[in-house]
Amino acid sequence: MNKYLKPALVMFFAATAVSIAAPDKAAIMDKEKSAWQAFKDKKVDDFKKVVDKDIRCVYGEGISNLAKELSDMQKWDIKSFTIADFDSFSDEKDVVVTTYTVKVEGTFDGKDASGTYNAGTVWKEEKGKWLAIFHTNMKQEAAK
Repeated sequence: MNKYLKPALVMFFAATAVSIAAPDKAAIMDKEKSAWQAFKDKKVDDFKKVVDKDIRCVYGEGISNLAKELSDMQKWDIKSFTIADFDSFSDEKDVVVTTYTVKVEGTFDGKDASGTYNAGTVWKEEKGKWLAIFHTNMKQEAAK
């Protein structure tokens, strides 16, 4: 009996570990793309599905929360965005940190804001859903 129990327990714990592990890189990248696409398309409800109600953001021009993000969404006119150099890591089953660059073509408040931005997001699983709880991006500076 013992020779059958050990492999069964190993399989059970392996399956459990996989089921509670953080999402894979492709899945979390899809979340990032969903957030950017919702923001670009000015789809408030879709954006709220992937960001936490208490999200905090840090940019060169200041600190933002969900209300400010939604207000700024209306000032952006993003023609296109492309995510590259995407990476993610996790030390916890319910938190993932991503870093990437995003090339944006668009305007903010009527002024050109096109360029390549360095970006990062912290994602947290809450009640079975992955939500962005922190985001930052800053425009890359020209090499000197």
